[in-house]
Amino acid sequence: MDLLAEWARSLYETTGINLSYIYDPWDRARFLSGLWMTIYLSVVGVIFSLIIGAVGAWAQSSPLAPVRWLVNAFVTFFRNTPPLVQILFFYFGLSPLLPRVEDPDGMMQPLLSSVQWAIIALSLFAGAFNIEIFRSGIEAVPNSTKEAGEALGYTRLGVYRHIVLPLALRVCLPALNNNLVNLLKVTSLAYAIAVPELLYVCKQIWTDRQNVPEMMITLLVVYVLLVGVLVWGMHRWERALAIPGYGQGGVR
Repeated sequence: MDLLAEWARSLYETTGINLSYIYDPWDRARFLSGLWMTIYLSVVGVIFSLIIGAVGAWAQSSPLAPVRWLVNAFVTFFRNTPPLVQILFFYFGLSPLLPRVEDPDGMMQPLLSSVQWAIIALSLFAGAFNIEIFRSGIEAVPNSTKEAGEALGYTRLGVYRHIVLPLALRVCLPALNNNLVNLLKVTSLAYAIAVPELLYVCKQIWTDRQNVPEMMITLLVVYVLLVGVLVWGMHRWERALAIPGYGQGGVR
């Protein structure tokens, strides 16, 4: 690390290219904390959005009409409004309506932090799309397969958990991959409510150091790498779950 820091400092002194997050410990700590926050938002958002998608897709086929209407209304709302507007709505619209809590210093604080609101908004946004993605996979599973599960004594939920969902997941993985990549990218919108993710801390660094081009290039490169890792992982998962007769073309 010392050699890398010396190289970055020498590069700045000789060329003016200021990669301060390499040679300056304070900037490096800020940059790494922002990178970690972006990864944290992405991982937690992916997990929650997958749960929302799986549960919502199952509820869409509920025999109760009000349940189906509520799910469809949820999907319509979150798919047809911008994610930035949703984040601002939750943080500035709903947060003031909730009770405030006292912190250890005796100060009154909002019940949910900006990070928690960002996770909620991003998870609901991606989850609405995941519901439709899972639904398309469920519709690709033949009715005869579902009927066979019922004939074996499975309940409706049991058929969904043990038979339909595992098969549907294999069909919808390519579309799911695209949505999860989009979720990773929109984590940058949490900047709007002062969540200290990668874009937020990079802006702090370039404000202090006046190295906007260097930080913007770094920001783009880091997002390309993060998306590349996610896509690679999803492709590996897709190949691991591959079953003859299931794929992008559906069930054969």
